[in-house]
Formats: sequence, structure tokens, C-alpha cells
Amino acid sequence: MKNGKWRINGVLLLKDYIEVSKPRIVVVLVITAVTSFLGATRFDSTPTVAWDINIWKLLFLILSGTIASMGSSALNHYYDRDIDRIMERTSNRPIPAGRLAARNVLIYGLALSVISVIISWFTLNPVATLMIAIGIFFYVIIYTSWLKRSNSSNIVIGGFAGSAASMAGWATTTGSMDILGFLVGWIVFMWTPPHFWCLAIKTREEYESVKVPMLPVIIGNEKTAKYILINTAILLPYSLSLYFFGLGLVYVAVAAISGTLMLIYHYKLTKNPTPQFAWKAYKVTAPYLVIIFVAIAVDVFFYFRL
Repeated sequence: MKNGKWRINGVLLLKDYIEVSKPRIVVVLVITAVTSFLGATRFDSTPTVAWDINIWKLLFLILSGTIASMGSSALNHYYDRDIDRIMERTSNRPIPAGRLAARNVLIYGLALSVISVIISWFTLNPVATLMIAIGIFFYVIIYTSWLKRSNSSNIVIGGFAGSAASMAGWATTTGSMDILGFLVGWIVFMWTPPHFWCLAIKTREEYESVKVPMLPVIIGNEKTAKYILINTAILLPYSLSLYFFGLGLVYVAVAAISGTLMLIYHYKLTKNPTPQFAWKAYKVTAPYLVIIFVAIAVDVFFYFRL
């Protein structure tokens, strides 16, 4: 019985540590890093062809990126434990539910964050390491600790944490950060606010209950929906403009279709700015980032330009 109980408790404990690591975010960020890594192969300064990669660099990019995202996510859980207890959506998370001690999650998050930077320093290059460190810093310090509870621009500026993952992948291939690598990473920065504000409309009352100044709490659902539409209307031509910096027609076609779909749903949101439709728009447009970054990787392999 004791062995059986130990196994059950061990599995549950592992499940809780996986939960504080936010595996869905980890997967998305690793995909953006890997696809940027592949996309950069055509633009590397050394003589190379698309997808001519160093497999060890790719594996260590995945490892360090995964650990960095897990660590910073755990620190986010640790810092937000007080408001997580109040909000219904988050009240059953491991710390507020009492399944994990806050101190243990803090140690876990700090350890993984430090380990990720050490691994990248010895296996990737200084620029990629800097990008990984910046990603951790923006998510934990700039967004979670500072802006989230103090300013409605929290998710706008904090969105750069996601950009850093893409830039780390690009820098792993090129050893530097050129203009195209920066612009590719900036897609994440521009996509994050309109995407997240849809969720914020859905959970507006909960954010209001803990005095977190998400945009819908400050200006209401209708005005937020208009901001979402404006941001998406800027994102679409921006994404297409990357053709003029070197990306090809495969990428442009995918960016045009997925961006237009996102724009349509966000236009509909302005006509129906309810929590129910905002949640629908959030789920429909969630795959945009993965789709467009996969397109970046595929584009350089099947490279066509007019």
C-alpha cells in the first residue's frame, strides 16, 4: 500500500510541477524558436542552404528554450499566487490549492531559469543566450512583477518575452541578430496584445476583482474590441511586408490567409464584444502564431519570389 500511495503521490506531484511550467506556452515558444532557427538557414552569413543545420545546436536550443520557459512560468505562478487564490479560473492551480509549497515553486523556477542560461551559454552563442535571458527577464520582471498589476500596457510591453524566443532561434543559426531576425521576432510582439485581450474580455470580471488593470477593466469591452481590431489591422500588412526583407511567396500566402481570418474575427468582435464571442475569437486565432512561424520555416525550404 505504501509503495502504491508513493507512486500515486509522485505522479500527482509531477503533474503539478508540469502545470506550473505552463506546457502549452512552452510548446508554442519552442516552436517559434525552432522554426526561426530553420528559417534563418537561408540567411546565414556562411555559405549554406535551407535547413542545413547543426543538429546538436537544434537540440540544445530546444533544451535551453524549454527549460527557460518552464522556469519563468513557474516564477509567474509563484508571484501571482495571491491573486490566483481569488480568481475562479486560477484558484485550483497548484500553489493556491495547496498542492505545492510556494517556496518550492520559487526554487524550481529560479533553478530552471539559471540552468537554461548556463546551458545556452556553453552550447549556443552569446547572442542566443542574451535573447533567452531577455525573454526570462521580460516575462518575470517586466510583465509579471511590474506591469501586470500597475499598467494597462502590461501585455503590450510584456509581449516581447515571446519575441525573444524567436530571436534566440534566429541567433542560434546566424550568431547575430540581423534586421530580418528582429522583424520575424516582432511578429510575436504584435500578435500577443490582440490575442490576449480577447481572453481578458472573457475574464474581465475576475481581473477586476483582483484589481489587475487589463485593458477591458480600464476601458470596457467595446473599446478594447476596437483596439484589438486596430492592432490586427496593423499586424496583417506588417506580416506581409517581411517579403521585402527577404521572405518568399509561401510565407506571404500563409500570412495573408491567416492574418485575414484573424482580422475578420476581430472585426466581428467589435460588433459583438461579449465574453462568449471574445472566447471564440481567442480560440480561433490562437493557432495563428504557430501557423505563421511554420510558414517561415517551410518558406525558406520552398523559396519562391517574384
